[in-house]
Order: sequence, then C-alpha cells, then structure tokens
Amino acid sequence: MTPSPSPLPLLSRIRFRDAGTLLGLILISVVFASLTPVFLTAPNLVNILQQSSINACIALGMTLVIISGGIDLSVGPVAALSGVLGAAMLVAGVPIPLAVAGALVVGLFCGFLSGALIAWGGLQPFIVTLGGLSLFRALALIFTGGTPIFGLPDGFRAVTNGSLLGVPNPVIIVAVLALLAWVILNKTPLGEYFMAVGGNPEAARIAGVPVTMTKLAAYMISGLMAAVASMILIGRLGAAEPTLGSLWELDAIAAAAIGGASLMGGRGSIIGTLIGCIILGTLRNGLTLMNVQAFYQLLATGIIIIVAMLIDKATSGKQG
Repeated sequence: MTPSPSPLPLLSRIRFRDAGTLLGLILISVVFASLTPVFLTAPNLVNILQQSSINACIALGMTLVIISGGIDLSVGPVAALSGVLGAAMLVAGVPIPLAVAGALVVGLFCGFLSGALIAWGGLQPFIVTLGGLSLFRALALIFTGGTPIFGLPDGFRAVTNGSLLGVPNPVIIVAVLALLAWVILNKTPLGEYFMAVGGNPEAARIAGVPVTMTKLAAYMISGLMAAVASMILIGRLGAAEPTLGSLWELDAIAAAAIGGASLMGGRGSIIGTLIGCIILGTLRNGLTLMNVQAFYQLLATGIIIIVAMLIDKATSGKQG
C-alpha cells in the first residue's frame, strides 16, 4: 500500500517562513530597545499592538485576496464609506448594534461589487479595485460634503477605547478575527479553494473548485474587514472623516508581503501577516520615539517591502 503524501513538508515551509518573519521582528525590536529605553516599556508595547490593530484588520482580508490571486486597492475608501455611513446612523440615533451592522453591510456590499466585476465580469483585479478606490472615496466625500461627522455616542466609543485585563479592545477584536481567518484558511474547504484558485485557477476549475464564488468570497471578506477597521478607528477618534483610510491598502499589502504572502497568489499565512503588521507598527513607533521625520519612516518601510519581495522571490525559486 502506497503511503499518502505527508503534509509535513508544506507545514515546515510555512512555519519556517513565519519563523523568519518573527526573527526579523525580534531583530528590529532589539535595535530600537538599544537605542531608546522607552521602547520596551509595557505601555509602549501595548501602544504598538493598538496602533497595529487597524492595519492588521485590513491586512487579514487583504491576505485572503492575495492568496486567491487578486489584489484590493479599494480597502481605504471602502473603510471611509463604511465609517461615515455608520457614523451618520449612530449620530441619527440608530441603536449601536444596528448602526454597526449597517456599516459592516456597506463593507460587504462594496466587496461584493468589486468581486462581481472580477469574478463574473472577467475584469482585472487591479483595474477594478483602482476604480473602486476613486468611486468609494467620492461617495464618502459626496455623502458628507467633505466634512467630518462628530458626536458619536459614548456607548459606542467605550467599546473601542476600553480594555480587558489591560489589553485594549481593538487588539482583542483583531485577535478574534485573526483566529477566524486562520480557521477559514487552514481548516475549511474555502481556505483550500483560496489556495487552489490563487495557485492555478484553470486547474482549480477543472478540479471542480467554484472559482467564481471563491473570488467573490475573498473580496467580500476584504470589504467586511475594512468596515470593521473603520468602526475601530472612528470609535477611537470620536469622529468619521471621509478622507480616512488613506494609503491603508499599501500598508495592508506590505504587511501581507512581509508575512510571506506571494503576490502571484496561492501562498500566504495569517500568522505571518500579523507579524508583518507588528513589524510595520514597531518600525514606525521606534522611529517616532527617536524623533525621525515621517518621510524617513516611509523610506524604511519601502526598503523592508522590497527586501520581503526579494526573499519571497528567492524562496519561491527554490521551491519551484
């Protein structure tokens, strides 16, 4: 009897890549800890996690899209549109659960529109989501007249500004979402479909994978995650601006790439993406503590992204 192929080689590659990303985080942390004594204090470490939570929320959805062979450049404007519509409902007196649910539905619907054009219309993800970037941002600006929405109820703000056992609620929310995303990707048929469609959509179609619905699901999850991120942010700020979410898509793509997601599709890791988000948050926090100007922070982020891409190219070549 021929033994079935062992999944251990694949698991080893994934764990090795995540371990490499974790090692990068440790090295960056050691450098900053040696340069500024404030870095390793408990309040600052909690602050890094809290600041990273919004990007992590976006990046989780982006990772699933990238694994399925796509890209979503519209997540920032989707968050803005969801945020201002949710804020408008809250200010109008709509019960908090219904207002939040309404904002999440907006994110889902935006993801559905992009996914439908890509999956059913056969359009390129880059072009569709680039158009969505302008469309959803314009809708947010038109709805608000370009002005922020203030006066969010205290009960709503208490959720995103509160903590449990010293851990900020946004970090807990993202941890729960990350666990769900990990289960979807690693323990459900949908996760296998994401990998298959991203690796080879034609082979996946021949094998009976519902390619269209898989792509649609990826973009809807991405839109949902963008809406959740917007709720976290407007709760913290106490206002919803139609310009929120600027460049969020780049940070999310960067975190996924640093975490080992292949921009060619078919490969990615939820754990790696979370570590990638923390790396970006740690980098910005450390440079801020050192009073480094913002444009140097962008330079450092760009260098890290390019290095991550070179590592991905090298490891992909070896695996091929």
